[in-house]
Amino acid sequence: MTGILAINHFLKGDKFNELHNHLTNCAKKMNIDLKIKTNLELALNIPQADFVLFWDKDTNILFAYQEVEGEEGSQDLGGNPIVQKWWDYMADIMEVNPDNSPVSIPLDERFYME
Repeated sequence: MTGILAINHFLKGDKFNELHNHLTNCAKKMNIDLKIKTNLELALNIPQADFVLFWDKDTNILFAYQEVEGEEGSQDLGGNPIVQKWWDYMADIMEVNPDNSPVSIPLDERFYME
């Protein structure tokens, strides 16, 4: 599985690097290839990935986007043991439900581009 951690191109520093490294190391332990890309890199070239993570430093919110193929939706991935291990591993840095699944908040679509 491949993912992207989208970060702000203009925010640099040890604390940011520490968080980015923590997330990529967690992913590596779960056999997930998590690549760090800046918002500038993503604006210029959209790479292929199974998911993208966005972190808002001001609110400390980690936002994930993923596309799922087939009949199942993203909410059906919770039965996958790899996904459950990822939830358990990341539970100390994100808001979770009792089963360690991430708390999700529905978003209203504002626009759509192809």
